[in-house]
Amino acid sequence: MGNGFGEKLRAERLERGLTQAELGKDLYSPSYISLLETGRREPTAEVVEELARRLDLAPKALEAWSQPVSVSDGEYVLAGLYARQAWDLRDYALAASHAAAAAQFALEGKNTSAWWNMTYMQAECLMRNDDLEECQRITERLIEHPMARESIGLGVRAHQMLAAVLQWRGQLPAAVNEALEALKLSKQLPQNSTIIIGALRVLIGALAESGRLDEAWAYCQDLLEQVDESTMSQLAGEVAWVVGNVAFMRHDYVAGVKEHERAARLLSPANDIAMWARFNKASAAVRLQSGIVEPETLAAVERAELAFSIVDGTKSDELEVSFVRAQWLYLNGDIVAAIERLRKIHAEREALPKHTAGEVALLLGKSLKAAGESEEALVYLKEAQKDFSSAGAQERVQQALDSMLEIRLSKERAAAKNAKAS
Repeated sequence: MGNGFGEKLRAERLERGLTQAELGKDLYSPSYISLLETGRREPTAEVVEELARRLDLAPKALEAWSQPVSVSDGEYVLAGLYARQAWDLRDYALAASHAAAAAQFALEGKNTSAWWNMTYMQAECLMRNDDLEECQRITERLIEHPMARESIGLGVRAHQMLAAVLQWRGQLPAAVNEALEALKLSKQLPQNSTIIIGALRVLIGALAESGRLDEAWAYCQDLLEQVDESTMSQLAGEVAWVVGNVAFMRHDYVAGVKEHERAARLLSPANDIAMWARFNKASAAVRLQSGIVEPETLAAVERAELAFSIVDGTKSDELEVSFVRAQWLYLNGDIVAAIERLRKIHAEREALPKHTAGEVALLLGKSLKAAGESEEALVYLKEAQKDFSSAGAQERVQQALDSMLEIRLSKERAAAKNAKAS
């Protein structure tokens, strides 16, 4: 049938806010739907008829998507295949290059749907590879493209992507605005659509990072309403993960532990070891930020370290896991070891998201303060204040200011005591 069938199948699926698993449901696996969409598998007449029924289309409409495979069509399929293989190997720079090539072949073949999909994949790869400026440029181009306005599903995904990039770059107010736009558009999709869940997750993350925890928690309740007994366990686990994060940040430890324990049961390392690694890293981080130092927190730290050693994460992943271990050391009173680790992380802070770099500077300042190195501590605390201020994270700005004030008051008391003694 050529790649026209697969691309149009993908477009219709996304328009309805369905994942590959939801379209396949109990009959076709997500991998089989993926093979159809990438042109690597030809559907039988029975498959065409069933997919048409699930998409509320006439079977002849799907059959009409068939087209001969041209030279450019074959080049597109091959480049797309290489892009997905590189993605599976987590070579995101190579995947981005192949996706860009596939997009160009699609453009030359006047296949707008294929161009959009491959350009979006290129942006995803660039984000995974921490090439955020280029990712933002491409995503903004996708938002302005007519397809993002004609297809609700595509528009939501593009705004979600831009919100995530802006959050990563420390532009939190702008990230919230983009996430709100994604959620607004997603309301036109069917209830329980995974695209709605994705829009809510991005918005909650941006609000929580901004310190707007009450708003984030309110959206968490909306998120929970999107999950029922028919929701796939992996997706339900991701929802529990997000809700638990916000609960910990609001110091609702009972709800935080409950949701993260639920996430741990639902998220299977056998299904996605990379996601399992990120979950354990996040779970350990929010527990430590809440001051929870217990065996389960240490177990989460160790699981994250082990999982990332297996999946070979990015430089950012490596530094973030190391930072979690530094937080554990600090809270357990091993200040010298914490400072040593934090200095190494700080030296490579450019590889971290802006807000995480601020957290590193803040903890390094606090650690140096605890070690009696007040002057050096002030340097890092001022740096943290600047990072958080530019990101719009006012609550964290106040924490940096409070630590600086404590140092200055301590100096004044010491000076007054010395003056009195003399």
